[in-house]
Amino acid sequence: MKHPLLVCWLFCQYVVTLQTHRNDRKEDGMNLLHWIDSELLVVPAIKAVAVICLCCACGLALGKIRLRGIRLGVTFVFFVGLLLGALGISIDHDMLIYAEDFGLIIFVYVLGLQVGPGFMSSFHAGGTRLSLLSLGVIAIGTLFALLPFIIHQMPLGEMMGVLCGATTNTPALAAAQQAFTQTGHPSEGLSSALSLAVTYPIGMVGVIVALILIRIFLAKRHRITAEPINDEAFIASFTVSNPAIFELSIIDCVKRTQSHFVVSRIWRKGRVILPLGDTRLEKGDRLLIISQEKDIEALTTLFGQVDATDWNNKDVDWNKLDSKLVSERILITNSHINGKRLGALHLRNRFGVTVSRVKRSGVHLVATPDLVLRMGDRLTVVGEANSCKLVATELGNRITVLNEPNMVTIFVGMVLGLLLGYIPIAFPGISSPLRLGLAGGPIIMGILIGAFGPRIHMVAYVTTSANLLIRSLGLSTYLACLGLDAGPQFLEVVMRPMALVWIGYSLLIAIIPVLLFAWIAMRWCKCSYATSAGMLCGAMANPIALDYYNTTVSSDNANIAYATVYPLSMFVRVIVAQLIVLFCFS
Repeated sequence: MKHPLLVCWLFCQYVVTLQTHRNDRKEDGMNLLHWIDSELLVVPAIKAVAVICLCCACGLALGKIRLRGIRLGVTFVFFVGLLLGALGISIDHDMLIYAEDFGLIIFVYVLGLQVGPGFMSSFHAGGTRLSLLSLGVIAIGTLFALLPFIIHQMPLGEMMGVLCGATTNTPALAAAQQAFTQTGHPSEGLSSALSLAVTYPIGMVGVIVALILIRIFLAKRHRITAEPINDEAFIASFTVSNPAIFELSIIDCVKRTQSHFVVSRIWRKGRVILPLGDTRLEKGDRLLIISQEKDIEALTTLFGQVDATDWNNKDVDWNKLDSKLVSERILITNSHINGKRLGALHLRNRFGVTVSRVKRSGVHLVATPDLVLRMGDRLTVVGEANSCKLVATELGNRITVLNEPNMVTIFVGMVLGLLLGYIPIAFPGISSPLRLGLAGGPIIMGILIGAFGPRIHMVAYVTTSANLLIRSLGLSTYLACLGLDAGPQFLEVVMRPMALVWIGYSLLIAIIPVLLFAWIAMRWCKCSYATSAGMLCGAMANPIALDYYNTTVSSDNANIAYATVYPLSMFVRVIVAQLIVLFCFS
């Protein structure tokens, strides 16, 4: 359909007309529109589904519109819901609550599955430093939101909405609303939705303004090369010229360094050797090594000399390097392999092949023996053609298997998340126990299953497209219901002078912590502008600001830093929002 917005607008006009003129419409015959109104829209379930779908369709269509490179995306569904609610369109309240809660549960659980695999890795090496910086951003912003509540006795619901709006974080708002309902203050949850509606655009633009200021005043003064912050594999070649390792086996060389590396090929006297653990190195051997970029200096000291060849270029044809060996990318689709360690498969001893890299979620990992394999991993295998075929048969290598999402894990995980959310947690000094609720329980369970599910052979793999589909469905449903619920009071609230106060606080929360920790990251932690910008966008859970940065600067460091801190930041914001409410009202 070429004009979905026109169709949505016409249908919206029709629903508004029926809603406002239902009582005084003249009986002029049973035409089609009258039949739809009298027979279909009087059924609460049908009307609820129709209105929610209409809200989602219009919001998602409008969210694709870019204004100077910026677009709201799925968040536009919330504003369309506000508009429809302000126009008087309503649905059955029980239906509204059910759809809102169900959409929230789906979204946060699948979000947990997505960020789970990267949650633990965010604490590795440079990721620890960036994670601490992102926690600092969260702490300062949260403090700014709590000070008006503590000093000026402003309603906590309004300030939680301001905090979530300034950080463009609707999952945190959902967690706070669940906590308000749990503690018997649902009106505070409604006011938080209204203040979020006012401050969300400020949060979106505020981070972008902060990035512009950082680039003008800080980036030019601190041009510092970014350090590797992830576990992504890096390919390099070395010439053995260190006499200390002549005639040593590869296993003995591994024991002499703390760096993790894999020897993929050895060129010796004009022929190619597929290395084994007991293969002894000779003077002049040329080694193709897969490791991490931060370990290159240590490996140069170990082997003697690094070659200048750029093996990380995407145009390298690995199968033309030698005539006997081939390089194959094999997909793990055999569920029996899920959760096993790479070393436990003994592929080198059984098939005479070497696994050089493992690609997971777009990131190349070093194929160390203790690496836990997951469904959907793509292994780069080097060996003879027949041996690679045997390995492919054992690992599965059937992409059609991955196209069928494991719905059992999704539904079982959501049930476990709901049970976890309602387990009472006792804290000293609080009379009633705390509960993680509908938002905290499923997201924690999703993170746990995503991170540790393969260790107990639970298939948690979901294709990227399926993950995006389920998340978008859940979040769109939640935002539509949230907007419909808050819409009737929105116009009244936005005209109050208090709305200007919300905007002022949201500017402080969106800009000051970002500027402060940009200065700390670039001045004291020696991070580059790209890495700092990605970290700040991840800490603020603001993909819109990251999208703006990517349109102005060409660099992958920002995306890597964003992916490093985003899982922890999202988890902390959801949990902190809920804990603040529970502590204040318990």
